This record gives sequence, C-alpha cells and structure tokens, in this order.
Amino acid sequence: MANEYKQTMNLPKTGFPMRAGLSKSEPKRLKDWQDNKVYEQVLKKNEGHKKFVLHDGPPYANGPIHIGHAMNKISKDIINRYQAMQGYETPYVPGWDCHGQPIEHKVEEKLGTAKFNETPVAKIRELCNEFAVENIELQKAGFRRLGVLGDWDNPYLTLYHQHDAADIEVFKAMFDRGMIYRGHKPVHWCKHCHTALAEAEIEYSDETSPSIFVRFELTSKPAGLEGFDGPVDFIIWTTTPWTIPSDQAVSLKPGEKYVAVEHDGRAEIMLEKLAPSCCEQFGWEYTPVQVDGADYVVDAEVFYHLHYKQPVFDGVEGVALLADYVGTEDGTGIVHNSPGHGADDYYVCVKEGMDICMPVDDDGKFYVGDEFGCGGPFSGMDTDEANPHIIEFLRERGTLVMEKKITHSYPHCWRCKHPVLFRATDQWFVSMDKTGLRETAADQIKNHVKWYPAHAANRIGAMVEQRPDWCISRQRNWGVPIPSYTCADCGEKVMNDDTLDAVIKLFHEKGSDAWFTDEPASYLGDACVCPKCGGHHLKTDRDILDVWWDSGVSWKAVCEYRDELQYPADVYLEGSDQHRGWFQSSLLTSVGTNDIAPYKAVVSQGFTLDGKGRKMSKSLGNVIDPNKVCDEMGADIIRLWVSSVDTSSDVSIDHEILARTSDAYRRFRNTYRFLLSELEGQFDPERDRVAFDELMPLDKLMVARLTQVQAEVDDAYASYEFPRAYRALYDFVVTELSNVYLDALKDRLYCEKLGSLKRRSAQTVLAELLSMLLRDMQPILAYTTDEVMAYAPAGIVDNQKYAALLDWYKGPITLEEANGFEGILEASLELRSVVTKALEEARAAGTFTKSQQVKVKATVPAEMYELLCGEKAVDLAEFYIVSAVELTSGDELTATIEPADGECCDRCWNYRTDVATYGAHEHICARCAAALGE
Repeated sequence: MANEYKQTMNLPKTGFPMRAGLSKSEPKRLKDWQDNKVYEQVLKKNEGHKKFVLHDGPPYANGPIHIGHAMNKISKDIINRYQAMQGYETPYVPGWDCHGQPIEHKVEEKLGTAKFNETPVAKIRELCNEFAVENIELQKAGFRRLGVLGDWDNPYLTLYHQHDAADIEVFKAMFDRGMIYRGHKPVHWCKHCHTALAEAEIEYSDETSPSIFVRFELTSKPAGLEGFDGPVDFIIWTTTPWTIPSDQAVSLKPGEKYVAVEHDGRAEIMLEKLAPSCCEQFGWEYTPVQVDGADYVVDAEVFYHLHYKQPVFDGVEGVALLADYVGTEDGTGIVHNSPGHGADDYYVCVKEGMDICMPVDDDGKFYVGDEFGCGGPFSGMDTDEANPHIIEFLRERGTLVMEKKITHSYPHCWRCKHPVLFRATDQWFVSMDKTGLRETAADQIKNHVKWYPAHAANRIGAMVEQRPDWCISRQRNWGVPIPSYTCADCGEKVMNDDTLDAVIKLFHEKGSDAWFTDEPASYLGDACVCPKCGGHHLKTDRDILDVWWDSGVSWKAVCEYRDELQYPADVYLEGSDQHRGWFQSSLLTSVGTNDIAPYKAVVSQGFTLDGKGRKMSKSLGNVIDPNKVCDEMGADIIRLWVSSVDTSSDVSIDHEILARTSDAYRRFRNTYRFLLSELEGQFDPERDRVAFDELMPLDKLMVARLTQVQAEVDDAYASYEFPRAYRALYDFVVTELSNVYLDALKDRLYCEKLGSLKRRSAQTVLAELLSMLLRDMQPILAYTTDEVMAYAPAGIVDNQKYAALLDWYKGPITLEEANGFEGILEASLELRSVVTKALEEARAAGTFTKSQQVKVKATVPAEMYELLCGEKAVDLAEFYIVSAVELTSGDELTATIEPADGECCDRCWNYRTDVATYGAHEHICARCAAALGE
C-alpha cells in the first residue's frame, strides 16, 4: 500500500545536473561571458558608485602561467567580485611587466650568447618585444580560463609609450626634488649578465668558498710595543681572497680589546676574546706578548690610522680604521677593506676621504697592469680563477696563516643564478636619506597603509629602514633608458629639466625605442648643450632603468593616467617577495613624487609548494599546471582550493589535495541541487514567501543561524581572509544543513500539502539559503554559481542571468535579531548529540530500524530546559526525526529510547496516534489525509 503513495509525495525534482562536467561546461560559459561582455555589465551596473580599485601587479611575460599565477589572479578576482556585489564600481585592468632582464635573458638563451653579443641593440629590443607580446597572449588565455573578470582587451603593458613616458615623469619629479644622483660605489654586479643588480634582484643560496687568515705587517709599532724586537702584524680573515689585491684598509671594532700574541718572533694582533680559539685553529700556543710583566691588551683605538704593507703591491700601504660592522663572533676581529668591493668597506673608507680602488672589469676579470688598481700578478684572471693563485701567492710570501673551506650564504643573480660580485661602478642612485625619502616611506607604512597580514608592516618597514640607496641604473638593452648624456668634449654628465621634458615628449610620441634607433639629441634643440664646457657634442648614454622602477611607477602610468581607475589604489595584492620588489618600488616612487603611498591596503601571499612542502620544479616532477587542471577537473576546483588555504603563508597543493577539494566541491554542488529541487518551478518568492514572524520555529532558528554565518562570511571577505569565509560556509553546508536541517526538513517538504503554511515556511528558508549561498560562493565558484542561476526562481536571482551581477545578500532579519536566538541552536544540538548516541545504541541492539519508530525521553539541566521549552523553542521531534520528544528538567543530560506511541502511517512512515481510515485511505495519519484532500 505504501508504494501507491509515492506518487502523492512532493519528491524533489530539478534539471540541475548532479555531475558537474566542469572541464566541458566552463569553456562554453566563458565564451558566453565574453560574447555578452559580462565584465562590462558588472561595471555598468555599478556605474557612478564609489570605486574600488585593485591595482594588478604585473607578472613577467616570459612563459605559460603556473599555479602561483593562478592563486594570485583568482585571489584578486574573489576580491573584485565581492566588492562588486557590495555595490562598488570595480574596474580591473590586468597588466604585464614586459621589460627587464628576465625577458632579455630568454632572448639571449634563444640566440646563444655569442650571437646575442653581436646583435644590434635595436634588433635585441625588437626580439624582446616579440617574445613579451607572444607570452602575454599565452598568459591572458590562461587567466581568462580561470574565470577572472577584467578588461582583458585593454591591459596595461610596461612597454607602452605612455608607460615609458611615465617612467621619466616620475624620474624627473624625484630628480627635481634632489633624490636622484650619480655615484661611484659598490653594487651587486653580475659578471655573466653584465649589469648592476638591486637587492630585489638578488637570491641567496649556499656557496663553498676558500677562507683565509693573512698577516698584514705594520710599518710602525703601535703604542706599547715600541720595545718589541720583531715585526707586528694584523691577522685578518676573509672569505673572498680575490679582493686582497684591492685591499686599502683594515677595520677593528671600536671599544673592543685587542691582544698581541707572540709567534715565531712576531707580534700578531687579534681580538682578545677570539685570539685563543684562533691560535688553536692555527696550531699556535696562546702566548700573549708581555709588556712590563703583563699581557699586551689594548683598546682598538690604539691602532687607529696606523699603516701596514699592502699584501700584494710593494711600496703601497693600507691604513687601520675603526668600524662598527666588524664582527666579534668569528674570524679575528680584524677585517680587510676593499672599498671597491663591499658596501661596508666603501662607507668607512669614503668617510676617511679615501679614493676607491676597483681593479675588476665588467666581465669580472682583473685589469691588466702591474700598478695598484690593476691585477698585478693576477692580470686578466677571472675573480673565481684568481682565488687559488692569490692564496698560493700569499703562501709563497709567507703571509698566509691558514686556509680552509667554508659554506655560507652568498648572493646570486636572480636570472642566471651565478654568484654576483660587489663592484664599484658609476651608477644612478635614489638617495634614501638626503631628502627624507626613508622617513616619509616609513611613516606611510606605519600610519597610512593597512597590511594583511598585519605583521607584513614590520617586514617591509624593516626592509625600508635597512636598505641602502637604491641603484636604479642597469647596463642592459631591454628597458626604459635613463635620459642622460655624456659630453664628448669634457666627459660631463648632462641632465636637466629641459632634457628631461624633451625626452618625456619623445617617449609619449615614439616610445623608448626612439632612444636607441633615432638620435635623441635631435629632439633637444637648445637643451643639447653641455652646461660645463658649452660643447654641443653630447653622446647618448645607454643605461636603462631598473625593471622594478619600470613596474613600480604603474601607479602613475596606469592608476593615475586611466580615467576608470584612481590613485592611490584601494589595494595591492602580490606574493610576499614583493615587499622587497614591487610593493617597495611602488612605495618609494610614489612617496618620492607625491609623499603618499600608492595603495591604501596591501595583501601579501605566500608561495605554492607541493604536498610535501617542497618548492615546485620540473626536475622533481611536482609541478601543478593550472591549464591542465582546468582541462581535467575544472577551474572552479582551483578557485575552491585558493579559497580554502591560508594564502598569507606558503601553501601546499598536489593532486591528492585537489582530489579532496573536489570532494568539498561536490558537497556544495549537492546542496545547491537539493535546494533547487524543492524550489524550481514550485516557489515564487514574491507570491509564496512567508514572513519571518509566521515561519515555523525550526525555520526561524535556521534563518537566525544563516544570518550569523552570513555576517562571518561578510567580515572574512572584507578582511581578505578567504579561508575563514570558506570554512564558515563549508561547515555550515556540511554540518548544519546537509546533516541536520535539510535532513529534518524532508518530512515536511515531501509530505505536507502543496501550498500549506508549513511547507511554504520550509521553502521560504530554502529560498533564503539558496539566495545566500549563491552570493556568498559567487566570488569563489564563479562558473558553478552561474550554472545555478539558470535553474533558480527569478525572484531569488533578482532577474539576473549572471551571478556576477548579483547584489550582496541581505536577510530578512538583522544580526542583532539573529543573536536573540543565541543558545537555542546550541542547546538543541547538544541534546541532539546525546539523542543520536542513544539511537545508535538502540538500533545496534535491534530495538528499531527507523528513528520514526521511537520516542525520546530526555532529562536536561534547568538552564537548557528553559531554552528548549521557551517561546522560541523548536519542534525537537521534527529536528531529531523521531515520533516525539519528552523533556524533564534535572541535574544531568540523558536520553532514553522507547517505542513510539500510535501506529505507522502508510504514506509518511511516521508513527502517529491519529493513524486511521480517512475516506478511501485506510491507514494514514491526519496530516497525510489533509494533504490528500480527505
């Protein structure tokens, strides 16, 4: 008989497919978005509203997208989609970094270094341009496939004429404020790429280097050792033997004590606290020189300005100085200074008024010559090649004390991966302190920018505080030239407002290529005169701007120039490495020009690692290709993964993790499908919605709960905490909806009379849930929520076709009202866990097969009793899917299971005391009889 009633039940029905088939359906949906200009529709919908501008950090156009790219662009899309639903106008202009060493390096690899070096600059720039544009299109297709909405047809490229001109406009502004100067000082130099490098272009990795201790013999005795018969030496320690030929000074630690140790008739000067361990290493006895019956121990200041014999070049002397940077934990407490090869050495020697010796050329080879400042016996040798020869030279001279190998962290070029040199060259610099750039930037970081996570402020703050002057010139071909000239008559560098204005005009009209293909001086007119000698023979310089400058002025070239955007931007979002890269170069150029940061907020993300926490590499075979994942699983799976992980630190991803993400996706999809199955074609919100005050108690409780979840999700999105939004939604859908509320609701939905208050009450809440979940998940599941839109009642989706056009969800009650139900759900769920355990035990004992066959008698504490029996209490029998629940107030929380009263209804299978014959139906309950019209 029961089977005959199946046709009378309101069983779920929807056209929304159970199987997603994302890999096939998403490309079709993407084409629809493009054909119908969904991005433009989103902008049009909020046109005239307050803008929210997320300024895109430009990736390098040097290859297909990787999973790090995917995380970055999806994160930005999540933010923009959320802000658009909030009513903001959200123009998003994607960009690409097209200049610089990464792309030029690719072209050099393609041509081969020999041919590359023979190729004219104009041709190299042409090839670099072609390579960049090809890869832009490749990356653009990958980003679009991920569901990222933006102005893809009008991106910004750092090779555009307008961007070239903006580079020089910012350069001119900072030059006019006295922040830019030409200097001769040590910079990171790549002898393979033949260019200076900024700190942001340096990577550190371990190197094994020769470490040597060397005697530097003093030319006069220090105070107190005048009576010592033998020579007196400084014992220095260095890990770069190749810098010994350019030694000009030694530095001791001011305020520290130094001792003279007697060995082989010589007095060897070392830091007192390190001398015993040094002697042990050297195989010496620790025997301090005695003066008047006491160890010779004196302050470092005793040796200040004493001279010693330069260790390579006869007749040349070095001088002893004092410097705070001298370490006291290892070595001898005395370091040798080659100011042409080290920043610390440079500053201490320049302070003394010394000229700087720099004997190494662009190729990292010693200049040929026997005089100091050239290579001497090591002329023509590469610095690495020279190391063993210099060590042997010192050994033969009897000045080498000890040699050993050490492994230490050493700077490498970020592109060719070779170790770099410190090398003094003529470069253009931005002064951090001369006009207060460092101080103003620090103030902006601390007081005017919000950082996510908050501790990121400390990181970039420390970097700005500690960074040296910014070397902004590069000796490469592919980039924006620094508009300076050299007078062929007197060698003077020429740069002034007239020349800069002329170059800005030139770059706006013809771009920076004109500098290399035309004769730029012809555009300068009267400005093309040397201010020193009056000569007219100006030779165009070939230095280009640091690529970080190029991308760093995008606040000017993009946010300020493009009418749809605004400056400062609301937010920048990139990887945490950009604290020393784009975040910082953008900050310094903006502050240097306008005294303000280019962003109001900064979101920094970690790096993508494999499931074992390892860096991804092709050799390990652990690379995740987002294009391949889209083809196999769908972009929404990647988007869901991005939302689920804490991107503020490094995150792991592999196929197993993506498989788990797919399981989570199915949970969300199944919930959408259930909601649609009870609403599609059955419920019109305008006609059928039940007012909140008239909802069934359990439904009121669910509305209160969804309102609380919604507030949590809203706050999480606004704080850029995607995993908090994901976790709130996932737990809500899986734990509270699927396993509890929706399960409890099935009886009412399937069995109540169509159009009845109880059923309409349930559908009203399902409509609210669908409305909420559509909007809350739209930033994440961009494709799937669009698919749901096609099946949802028009009133739920505001008569929109695309999910991106929805407004943010607003529920029927406020959060304050929802919090008025505080405790009821918790108490109901706490009792439910006890009841569930009792049911499982009874079922295992064979007492019943279906929970509707029993009633529950529960004892609950007084406070819980008041909540569960109060005016907002829910029907616990419906909630727990049993025939009845009887509560008693007591000291403990317990539940017992008893057989249900009454008989089983043939239609709904519930046990009721009113089961009887109603018309033609012999064994149904009164509720079912009413549903059948009896």
